[in-house]
Amino acid sequence: MLLLVDLDNTLVDRASAFNLWATTFVRSLGGSDLDDEWLIAADRDGYEPRESLARAIKDRFDTGLGIEDLAHALLLEHVDLLTIDPGTISALRRARSSGWKIGVVTNGSTAQQTLKIQVAGLEPYVDAVVISEAEQVKKPDPGIFAIAAKRLLADPADGWMVGDHPTADIAGGRAAGLRTGWVSRGKEWPSGMAAPDLSAPTAAEVINAVVRSDAQSR
Repeated sequence: MLLLVDLDNTLVDRASAFNLWATTFVRSLGGSDLDDEWLIAADRDGYEPRESLARAIKDRFDTGLGIEDLAHALLLEHVDLLTIDPGTISALRRARSSGWKIGVVTNGSTAQQTLKIQVAGLEPYVDAVVISEAEQVKKPDPGIFAIAAKRLLADPADGWMVGDHPTADIAGGRAAGLRTGWVSRGKEWPSGMAAPDLSAPTAAEVINAVVRSDAQSR
């Protein structure tokens, strides 16, 4: 049994960490609430390329920093603020004790995403970590899910992908032959897209539902 799980805003609360960092950063530049809101929106939940966002920051603020330094700050300075819900750890433990092989599948830089895994303390609870930069393929390309399944010696047809992004995680997972669980974070599913197999507001709820659904089908 294969359980692949996204990292940012699924296993860890990337949004809250970045928002807190962004507010502190903007305040250090003498910015306002509107500037906070601008930076958080411009980040696009982490999907805006770091160099592009760094250029936008440099255009808006007199930071005294170069593009490379700003991009580095965007990549790493929020990582120490990451949190993970204890319920998510409990759900991962429950899944592993039930025989699931668990892999993290995440887009991003190898240095950044590896550091997030370490800061969150996720290493004892997962069996593999697959990062797009290291593999030179990113979600929603089915290839990255195939790499994770192969690494765990598992069949995608007997597996699930759990994540918060409708395209990268859910559409990508489905294209790779996986069943899918959407972490909604209180959002509505986008109209016009094929729905996930199940959904719930938090990663813990989705993972627990996946484990229960498998147990009930046996």
